[in-house]
Amino acid sequence: MDDSTPDTHDKHPFEFLSRKPYMPHFWAAHLNPIPSHIFSLGHFPTPIHQWNLPNLPKGTVVYIKRDDLSGMQLSGNKVRKLEFLLAEAVAQGADCIITIGGIQSNHCRATAVADKYLNLDCYLILFTSEKLVDKDPGLTGNLLVERLVGAHVDLISKEEYASIGGVALTNILKEKLLSEGRNPYVIPGGGSNSLGTWGYVEAVREIQQQLGKGSGGITFDDIVVACGSGGTIAGLALGTWLSGSATKVHAYCVSDDPDYFYDHVEGLTGGLQAVVSSRDILNIQNAKGLGYAINTTEELTFMKEIAKATGVVLDPVYSGKAAYGMMRDMAENPRKWEGRKVLFVHTGGLLGLYEKTEQIVPLVGNWRRMDIQASIPRQAGTGKVSRD
Repeated sequence: MDDSTPDTHDKHPFEFLSRKPYMPHFWAAHLNPIPSHIFSLGHFPTPIHQWNLPNLPKGTVVYIKRDDLSGMQLSGNKVRKLEFLLAEAVAQGADCIITIGGIQSNHCRATAVADKYLNLDCYLILFTSEKLVDKDPGLTGNLLVERLVGAHVDLISKEEYASIGGVALTNILKEKLLSEGRNPYVIPGGGSNSLGTWGYVEAVREIQQQLGKGSGGITFDDIVVACGSGGTIAGLALGTWLSGSATKVHAYCVSDDPDYFYDHVEGLTGGLQAVVSSRDILNIQNAKGLGYAINTTEELTFMKEIAKATGVVLDPVYSGKAAYGMMRDMAENPRKWEGRKVLFVHTGGLLGLYEKTEQIVPLVGNWRRMDIQASIPRQAGTGKVSRD
């Protein structure tokens, strides 16, 4: 399908799920290639509000950008990337999408839902532990949504993923589907390639527009975000730098290590012909802890206390670890953060909590059997249970 050829998505009577030409902000107009189109998949702009975290350094104020509220089935940071990636897939005439991730991948869940919105079949390669790879993966968290919307799930072990790699694994499935007469489009893990990076370049424009509307002249000294596959931090750092902002971007990586992500981000931005060192526009710290998607009791307790204190529920894999890392850094290096205005980007992932219920149960415990006196008379007209 030629980009100039109108299709049913271009004729959508409402903005949501429509496909429209894309025009970058002037400060990003020299990047190359520039996406030709974008889908409207998320509910943007996502809100920004003050986040009343306890025990902040003197004069530090933290705000939070709620990309966890970009939708329900399609919530989280991956939606911004998919708006560009699926626009290209449709332009190329794809009839199905292939992507890859962990067994509770938020990206895979968002992709599965978005694909069905656009009448595309979805093929997911999910890696899990060796002892579970030959068993039904169940319906916990993201898996429930993926399987409800009819995504095709292929399981592999973490060891197979590590030894073969995501590119080779998706290519195996792509060749199989091509041999069956399908026209698949491959999205890398996390939607993190140079095209997907545009999602958070565009998010920088959104943040700046929000700051220009009734914010009382607020500017952010720092942006803090989790890093799992690199595309989100690449877009935020590149967009912030291109816009001329003095805001510092901090990433807390929850997999691999900072050196890996500095190199990876440089590859993503280089793919857009941006000539800049990732180390000059981004600070990356390690928040992996025990490992990707593995939580300590201390991390989960921190998330529970933040939810209780502020009402903001963090996910255990990404934003929970990033916020834990940020607060630990503020406690250990308070002068570094004193008097600064910080924007924390919540990247979603609420469904990932369902896999952690056994660890979380001992941390909550706030329930009891209501004490009712047996002699209390029943009041007429109340307490009836309808049997209709």
